[in-house]
Amino acid sequence: MTLTRAEDTAAIFKSGFSCSQVVCCAFSGDFGIDRNTALKLSCGLGGGMGHTGNTCGAVTGAFMVIGMKYGRASFEDLAAKDKTYEVVNRFMTEFLRRNHSVNCTELVGYNLSDPKALAEAREHKVFHTKCAQFVHDAGDILEKIL
Repeated sequence: MTLTRAEDTAAIFKSGFSCSQVVCCAFSGDFGIDRNTALKLSCGLGGGMGHTGNTCGAVTGAFMVIGMKYGRASFEDLAAKDKTYEVVNRFMTEFLRRNHSVNCTELVGYNLSDPKALAEAREHKVFHTKCAQFVHDAGDILEKIL
């Protein structure tokens, strides 16, 4: 039985990697990027970009995937840039429809830049419950729009 990308992202997430890492990693092989490189490239984006509580890592990981597929690799290729932005906007629209925010602090309900709040979020297993759903949503949306 083949896993959907949403199921694949959820399975990788359960192994302990951050939200940004699992979304990036689940799709990276399609674009010739090995798992270790994808994990390293996306590592700093988890927890709303390094536990700053800003943009959700599942979202930033998805943007990396969109860039892998459509991103501009030459200065002259403005069509690729426009296409990337268009797909990013489609992703954002659907993620917002499902979750009402892309801000990590708003989504998880904890300010992850505060060590006490981060510890409380871990204690309440927020990353295993709420974040697992955001990762699943990102994988599902990407699967549909790529």
